[in-house]
Amino acid sequence: MAADALDWAGDQMCVTFTRGLDPAEVFTRYGADPARSRLLDADAASDLPTGRFAAGAVSLLRSGRLGDWTFCVEEDGVIGSWPELLSALSRGTETYGVLSTEGLAVFQHWRDGRCLENFEPDLGQPPSEHPGPWWARVQEALAEGEGSGTAPVVALVLDHLGLTLDDATLAAPWPTLTVAEDDAPSAPRGGSYAGEGPVPPGAVEIL
Repeated sequence: MAADALDWAGDQMCVTFTRGLDPAEVFTRYGADPARSRLLDADAASDLPTGRFAAGAVSLLRSGRLGDWTFCVEEDGVIGSWPELLSALSRGTETYGVLSTEGLAVFQHWRDGRCLENFEPDLGQPPSEHPGPWWARVQEALAEGEGSGTAPVVALVLDHLGLTLDDATLAAPWPTLTVAEDDAPSAPRGGSYAGEGPVPPGAVEIL
């Protein structure tokens, strides 16, 4: 998949891919009520109120089933990068997550509530002492890929899963809703990821 067809994945977004769940269950695990979702295209979804308000931060979630996997693209928020959420989302299955926001990028792979890999996909970052199998793949994708931010990383995950989620596909109508951070599974605390960088797997609290 050409990275230039993935402008949505370049920056200021968080996306998860979870195997075997439908969008309603994905919304539920994000802490949102799936009954509130509406089928909206990208233009209509952009009119929903999101961002930081006096009562807290609100994210826009758009989700859909592609083959055996369900994506959830989040704008104006980072809920999809929290270990509490990824633990819940991957329970009984597996989840890939990519975050790109405010100069920080994070790749995560979870299976059945456990973090398998968590690192910053940056050519300038040295590998951990025991890098997992995705480290080398991501570094190669960044070195060879085209497109801004984490687009090459998202393209790599999509290719691995055999999915197409380019700009035109995401612009189509998909189940859409907003969710407040306070409604998501256990807001980050202690050693949890809260925008300061990846959390080593050993520091993640498994729910």
